[in-house]
Amino acid sequence: MNKDTIAAVSTALSDSGIGIIRVSGKEAISIVDKLYVDNKGEHKLASFPSHTIHYGFIVFEGHELDEVMVSIMKAPSSFTKEDVVEINCHGGVFVIKTVLDAVLRSGARLAEPGEFTKRAFLNGRIDLSKAEAVMDVISSESKAGLDNSLKHLNGNLYNKIRKIREDVLYETAFIESALDDPEHFSLDDYPEKLLEKILKLKEETDKLYMSFKAGRILKEGIKTVILGKPNVGKSSLLNVLTGEERAIVTMIPGTTRDTIEEKVRIGDVYLNLFDTAGIRETEDIVENIGVKRAREAAQSADLILFLIDSSLSIEKEDIEIYEYVKNKNIIVLLNKTDVDGVVSKDDIITSFGECDVIEISCATGAGIDILTKTINEKFYLGNLKADNELVITNLRQAEELRSTSSSFENVINSINNGLPEDFYSIDLMNAYSSLGKIIGEDVDEDLVNEIFMKFCMGK
Repeated sequence: MNKDTIAAVSTALSDSGIGIIRVSGKEAISIVDKLYVDNKGEHKLASFPSHTIHYGFIVFEGHELDEVMVSIMKAPSSFTKEDVVEINCHGGVFVIKTVLDAVLRSGARLAEPGEFTKRAFLNGRIDLSKAEAVMDVISSESKAGLDNSLKHLNGNLYNKIRKIREDVLYETAFIESALDDPEHFSLDDYPEKLLEKILKLKEETDKLYMSFKAGRILKEGIKTVILGKPNVGKSSLLNVLTGEERAIVTMIPGTTRDTIEEKVRIGDVYLNLFDTAGIRETEDIVENIGVKRAREAAQSADLILFLIDSSLSIEKEDIEIYEYVKNKNIIVLLNKTDVDGVVSKDDIITSFGECDVIEISCATGAGIDILTKTINEKFYLGNLKADNELVITNLRQAEELRSTSSSFENVINSINNGLPEDFYSIDLMNAYSSLGKIIGEDVDEDLVNEIFMKFCMGK
């Protein structure tokens, strides 16, 4: 299948100024040359040098389909390391589909999702970590996320993993050589030297693995659950943060019956906001389901925004809710501060203990800027601002790092327990294999297919 010439639309399929159809494979130039004519009516694509762009027309079965610019990139100096032709046509959906259909009917096959990047990987143009970074760059929704994805795309992760693999392979080769030829390779004092090396390699691996928690938030956003009793302003807060009337707001307690989810950017971070039903004891079956869902959402949250009505005294229900989530990352919001209140920050701390408390008013917007700053400091400037450090955002990579660390731990235990050197080799090679799966040097075809199926069409 990799010998086929493939084609797909590489820009968004919607009315726009321009649309690009990418063609890659051994016959890419000859296929497009059947359709392309210059302003003199001649077919000359095959004669043009690589990395040039040419003005002309796409003509199929005697009909002019569009006025285009055609780019040529010859193998191996292209993204896929194959001959690549890109047809830059007008961006109307019908025009793009018509030109693509002509390309397919002239000998190309419609590309599968991610097949261009898959070919770049299979042809040795990029490693697997860079391939996965391609989609992370495309889907980045923050500067921090984009910067980290670009580090992966530029090979920072590949270089780090490759260096660890080289160290592991060297030690494995030394052990095997010493076991096969003890006259020329001595293992005297070697376990102590190996222990020092493996401890350092495990530290590097653990550091990468531990970055995944922050990396997941960097990539997916902060799962933020708005929690509190009925009628304390949870839906109003959702509306303020999203900038629209997303949730129904009334004076009737229990208006919100189900969990409402919205994504919103505040400062430098994204929040996956969940507005929940007010937590209280109720005989209403539907409302009770909403309360149950609110509790479930709270347990998996990265951040809890716990609302308290400052115009009412702290009640038993408030304390019970706080006790339920007190071990989570929590910010207490003292709402309705635009009216005369009976609860102060000090009252909150007296009732709940030391915690982050912010006075806000969803009616006037007061305190929302402080909330924004606090969340950014708590996450972006704390866990997520990694300076020049590499952050892992990919679950598959994180699992392989965890497996690598476990193998290193086995080596350390073997040394400490005085086991023979051949025990070290088994776990060292397991670590070597796990690291190889991160960069694609030890993966099977099924995994490769699964990874690239998640890519968007045309990429």
